[in-house]
Amino acid sequence: MKTFRLFIAILLFAPVISCTAQPSNKQVKAPDNNSDKIEAYYFHFTARCTTCRTIEARAKENLESLYPDHFKLGLMTFQSLNLEEAPNKAIAEKLGVSGQTLLIVKGDKKINLTNEGFMYAVVKPEKFKEIINEKVDGLMIR
Repeated sequence: MKTFRLFIAILLFAPVISCTAQPSNKQVKAPDNNSDKIEAYYFHFTARCTTCRTIEARAKENLESLYPDHFKLGLMTFQSLNLEEAPNKAIAEKLGVSGQTLLIVKGDKKINLTNEGFMYAVVKPEKFKEIINEKVDGLMIR
């Protein structure tokens, strides 16, 4: 029975362990961006695990459902960017990204939600949605 539990644990957490997520550095300054527009970015590599794909899908879905008017008015965007494609390298460098990363950017503020995505997007999607809502609402007040 213990062997079975260990096997299940390995299957559940192997995709998370194999990813190269960056540590969370919440609310670090982003260079040269003074806009009031909120931009969400999900940076990834070509080879992606199920968890990485789920983080992207849930983040986009949550933002669009929580802030539909902002998307319609162009006040909020979501972009999925492959770090291995040349056109995306400049923005990744500008934002200080080098691995799978979920960022919310407004002006000179950056909120890194990568760790929260890996912790909650698959196993507690409602918690992930709450965190996104709290962090984005905090940016709108400022």
